[in-house]
Amino acid sequence: MTQPDDISPLALNRISVYLRCLRHLQAEGVSRIASQEMARRFHLSASQIRKDLAYFGEFGIRGVGYDVAHLRERLERLLGIQRLHPAIIVGAGNIGTALALFPGFHSGNFRIVAIFDNDPTKVGTELAGVTIRHSHELAPGIEETGAEIAILAVPAEVAQENYQALVEAGIKSVLNFAPVQLELAPEVRVKTVDLLIFMEELAYFLQ
Repeated sequence: MTQPDDISPLALNRISVYLRCLRHLQAEGVSRIASQEMARRFHLSASQIRKDLAYFGEFGIRGVGYDVAHLRERLERLLGIQRLHPAIIVGAGNIGTALALFPGFHSGNFRIVAIFDNDPTKVGTELAGVTIRHSHELAPGIEETGAEIAILAVPAEVAQENYQALVEAGIKSVLNFAPVQLELAPEVRVKTVDLLIFMEELAYFLQ
């Protein structure tokens, strides 16, 4: 059986793209589709689709195509999103507020269950239907809500201490928006989103 660490991040990204396409197809009432048609409709590579899916098992039938509902269910199980994943946001500034209002975190498989900040003018107020709690309540808040994923949206200078607090509170996955390289704990999976790095990459190709 394929283990999580055996799968490259790029392959995981493509699986997420395929899953999004399958959701669109189901919404349109499409029950079966061939890799060539899926590639044509969503501007993908048919050979890459077949290669990626074959890596995880036999999903389709030659000459018949893929059962959309069955493939969607299998890919959701593969990604571990067949159930709800409660998440928290640490930092209710501009980025944290925007993420709290993101519709994808109020339906589907990810749900914001708590928000933390140390600004006394924000603590006790509501954001996207969730009451902002003080950062000192981080550990009990995680225990109460059963949160599994933390979104770190604090300034760079306090990112490490907040990350460490999350580690000590038992969080196992962190999506980091702080523009800093964190000193990581081996038992916690971290994904960093640095928008400036992406912009600099685009600038390179504009030369």
